[in-house]
Amino acid sequence: MYEDQTFERILRRILGRAPSDVDIRQAAIIYDAVAPASMEIESLYFALDIILQETFADTNTRPYLIRRCAERGIIPDPAFKAVLKGKFNIQVPIGSRFSLDDLNYTVISYIEQEVPPTGNYVYQVECETPGIIGNSKYGTLIPIQYINGLTYAQITDLLIPGEDEQSTESLRQEYFDSFNMVAYGGNIADYKKKVLDIPGLGAVKVTPVWQGGGTVRLTILDAEYNKASNTLIETVQTLIDPTQDAKGLGIAPIGHIVTVETAADVAVNISLHIDLESGFEWEQVKTPIEDVIKDYLLELRKTWAPNDKPVSDDLIVRVAKIEAAILNISGIVDVYNTEINGTAGNLNIGTYDIPVFGSVNRV
Repeated sequence: MYEDQTFERILRRILGRAPSDVDIRQAAIIYDAVAPASMEIESLYFALDIILQETFADTNTRPYLIRRCAERGIIPDPAFKAVLKGKFNIQVPIGSRFSLDDLNYTVISYIEQEVPPTGNYVYQVECETPGIIGNSKYGTLIPIQYINGLTYAQITDLLIPGEDEQSTESLRQEYFDSFNMVAYGGNIADYKKKVLDIPGLGAVKVTPVWQGGGTVRLTILDAEYNKASNTLIETVQTLIDPTQDAKGLGIAPIGHIVTVETAADVAVNISLHIDLESGFEWEQVKTPIEDVIKDYLLELRKTWAPNDKPVSDDLIVRVAKIEAAILNISGIVDVYNTEINGTAGNLNIGTYDIPVFGSVNRV
């Protein structure tokens, strides 16, 4: 706004107010008197520009956005640690620590013992480093302290995804969303806000009165927008409505009976015709094709339950989107006659379903 208030303009404006018989050339007395002040005034305008930017939520930087959000009772979500499934050939002490590559893990709770022939003991294992870095590593665990009799220790599954600290733009969007939907007393917005504050969650659909008055169905996805694990479902159920008897012993209001579920996967299988550039083979482009389809389906799942709407539309997997993404891959000249799950046309996904990658084949 004040970018035109430069030193030269300010100085010229001040000197223009001097009497006509006064020498205003450089090195003249009046010039030397007002030049330093003009430079300071330029700095003040620069500071005013910054203040103006930091005043409004659509332009301010993170520190001032956090202060603005605090006025609406919104605080940025901190980073959370991933919880994974660990399997061991013996019972291990709670609190035992292990390492995998450059990450360390702590055993936090016992789950069950597998049936023979494995008979392994299954535990919840928490990554000691917060964030999404703990979501993707699986394999052999190395005990940090010796455990007698331990011959097998593996991380096999992700139970509750870790999350990075909430990004600035996500926080900014949450601030603006707070004006569009008022969370109050167990309405849909209230359920969405409280459920999404639980670590490991990425999306939730709220279905009120789904089995009569007072019943609420929460359908959740994890922080990576995949089906929630049983552990995550149980965690949310315990926090929201542990007894399911309308007594209000959890977050849910008195009189509400809440059932927590997750979405069902719908495998997306793609058949297509492609023309390749000279020198390229199908095996060279198959993995990039799989990657762009997976990325497209992930973006779809992120819109499965938008936080700024009480009700979301059903998802549609579109042939045109898939073909457009594939055409950007090096070595592909054309793609046509694409089918999804054996049908030429778009695939409609049910309200409580999510699209996941199945396969891709060249016809």
